[in-house]
Amino acid sequence: MSADATRHATPIPFDTARLDALLDEAGIDVLVATSKHNIQYLLGGYKFFFFESMDAAGTSRYLPALVYQRDRPDTTLYVGNSMENYERDLGKFWPPHLELSSWTSTGTMDKVVGHIARLGGVRRVGVESAFLPADADAVLRRGLSNCAVVDALFPLERLRARKTAHEIALLRAASDKVVESMLDVFQGTRPGDSKQQLADRLRIEEVKRGLTFDYCLLTAGTSLNRAPSEQRLAAGDIISLDSGGNYKGYIGDLCRMGILGTPDQELTDMLDFIEAVQQAARKPVKPGALGGAIIEVAEAAMAKSPWKSHLHFMAHGMGLVTHEAPRLMHNGPVPYDGYDRDRPLEEGMVVSIETTLAHPKRGFVKLEDTVLVTTAGHEGLGDGARGWNLAGVY
Repeated sequence: MSADATRHATPIPFDTARLDALLDEAGIDVLVATSKHNIQYLLGGYKFFFFESMDAAGTSRYLPALVYQRDRPDTTLYVGNSMENYERDLGKFWPPHLELSSWTSTGTMDKVVGHIARLGGVRRVGVESAFLPADADAVLRRGLSNCAVVDALFPLERLRARKTAHEIALLRAASDKVVESMLDVFQGTRPGDSKQQLADRLRIEEVKRGLTFDYCLLTAGTSLNRAPSEQRLAAGDIISLDSGGNYKGYIGDLCRMGILGTPDQELTDMLDFIEAVQQAARKPVKPGALGGAIIEVAEAAMAKSPWKSHLHFMAHGMGLVTHEAPRLMHNGPVPYDGYDRDRPLEEGMVVSIETTLAHPKRGFVKLEDTVLVTTAGHEGLGDGARGWNLAGVY
């Protein structure tokens, strides 16, 4: 079978009827996706290996684009780099139209404009405003001056909100691998190690497990500073590891606690309380429950705590993007409207739930979990190691 025959036989990897309905609701005739995460989603998990960790090339940048006409998937165009012809030969692309020759952002948009002009009858074009370079945006608007250009973040986010079985498997693997990596770091930690050394070890452990390391927020002792640094750990110090590591693009984002010694009763009580809030916040999670119920239950539990002035709770969607749909909070640190607070959760949505006690004398105590909305209710992903993990050898 030829490469072209293989390509055309590849099934479309997302629900076109759902995307068509979302685009219709937004009044969008043609979608132009340009972010790496949405390109990956719309191409069924594909990421071009050469530009996976960078975008700059020469005097411009790598800018892939997927052009999707509402109700007409047969007209879909993918614009990529010339080296992506190797991937075409491997049958990686389902779109029936390919332009694999672009090395600049304006070159990509020239091909997008030409394709849309040939479609005819297009009046509103949806773009990813936050992921469209200014020079490419200028080419698009100049070439399609008779079209309205609007933001398409919302329909794309809602399309990704309900995870497929394949996506859930990747999120489960990402979560498990992050927790396993943390346990190995805790086990190898000794008094005198620096926070930077712990972060470096976590990176190595995650990469060993096939993850792409994103970050490590960590604290040690009574300090509330979460940046990797040359701060040295001492016997008796508590340690929080909060890491994002992604598996094939899907994020595992969890926090677990360790201690270089044995926790006293107050530390035990603190982590037990945080665990109680985490479990209480999970109870409302099921299809049909309002997203805001998660927040309400947690806030009610924290209001009764003697540590309430030092507590913080947050819940947000997870997937290819941190803080994606469902959007559950109006007042979180990442600014967006809590659109899903008064809307029902749906099977396949994934939520990060996190409770923090930042105590000025005892230090930073936190759990963060990833929770899947299932038919029967919910399931925790990467749910192990939730207590005080003893670090080092005693």
